[in-house]
Amino acid sequence: MKRRQIIATAATTVMLPAMARAAAAPVRIEFWHAMSGQLGDTLIGLADNFNKSQTNYVVQPVYKGAYPDTLTATIAAWRSGTAPHIAQVFDVGTATMLSARRAVVDVYALAAQTGVAIDANAYIPSIRGFYALNDGKMGALPFNSSTIVMWINQDAFEAAGLDPTKPPQTWPEVIAAARTIKEKNAAPIPMMTAWPTWAHFEEFASIHNVEYATLNDGFAGNDPRLTINSAPFIRNLQRLLDAEKEGIFKYLGRDGQPSPTFYSGKAAITFDSSGIRGQLKSSATFRYAAAYLPYDPEIIARPINSIIGGASLWAMTAPGRTPAEYKGVAEFFAFMGLPATDATWSQATGYVPVTQAGYEKNVAAGYYTANPGADVAVKQLARQPVTNFSRGIRLAGMPQIRTIIEAAWEGAIASGASAADVLPDAQTRGDNVIKSFSRV
Repeated sequence: MKRRQIIATAATTVMLPAMARAAAAPVRIEFWHAMSGQLGDTLIGLADNFNKSQTNYVVQPVYKGAYPDTLTATIAAWRSGTAPHIAQVFDVGTATMLSARRAVVDVYALAAQTGVAIDANAYIPSIRGFYALNDGKMGALPFNSSTIVMWINQDAFEAAGLDPTKPPQTWPEVIAAARTIKEKNAAPIPMMTAWPTWAHFEEFASIHNVEYATLNDGFAGNDPRLTINSAPFIRNLQRLLDAEKEGIFKYLGRDGQPSPTFYSGKAAITFDSSGIRGQLKSSATFRYAAAYLPYDPEIIARPINSIIGGASLWAMTAPGRTPAEYKGVAEFFAFMGLPATDATWSQATGYVPVTQAGYEKNVAAGYYTANPGADVAVKQLARQPVTNFSRGIRLAGMPQIRTIIEAAWEGAIASGASAADVLPDAQTRGDNVIKSFSRV
């Protein structure tokens, strides 16, 4: 009996250090994201900072491809019971995520169940509201918020005899500048765009106070209808189709695929996310500047605010997920909302600060003084009071709707059809997507 007690005591003594090591092992938090290149490196740096700030959790960023790929992978993983702890989802996936009640834990609920303080009021209202539930409670955590701006290659402008410090403000002025750039052979591509639908349909609608879809662009109900087959959109798309035929505009693809063409210095004007500033800073060999989106003076005399794009962070559910794992997610969310974290991310990437304190930290540090134009996106987002048509667009199936519009645009280029020819079918097909999601 005594021998058995000695053996048991010895075994317990051996087990205790192993148990202590197991108890001390940090909880692993898997974070799926869509940030590549310089953005991905910066994001990994933020995760490393969080991991070094404490010993209970380790956040592991995993690149899952472009925004649509990441959303698709996240949905598939949740259905198979293997969802990541955190998923970065782009703005047009917001309605899909908000409707996926069992798949996510809203930020307000995550804070309540874990006891981790996440102050919704710290976030800039227009940004927080885009990712909020209908009752205003925080659904997703705002992260990389941006807007489309007009970027100009100042060297190309100078070569064309244009003042690089005075970018065009209206669409007639932009077309005139592109013609001059072509005539002077100042750049192989006078004008181009990334994110075609975001830039020239969604943002165009916002700054011109034009309805993109019924029910306040989808915020007032789950069964809206598109209104893209209306005069302002037809006019704008036809302008770009005519510019393509004239050789002063080049359609180069969807989403962010065209962006590297501008990075290389081959284009004089592009429309792209404010979030490319970090990439330009690290790779451009030419002078560049951000400018406000041009407006059509025949539609509006004074443009209003643009809308945010980018992405937010969602806490995902999975079978067997522990309270410790959810608390780790909450702690990471709280860390991402710190003014220092927000300002660091903003300064390194060009995305706008998502918290008021983050913005104030940038101001106090003299960031906008040292980087003229870095605040263009912030100012454009804040131009004039927000209206029902400039709050944002919340439609189920928005990634598919973007694809439909871009396919129509591409078809018009290939066939020589007009905007009035292709937009009716695009609207019908987009409405069918919305109806399909509404039924689900």
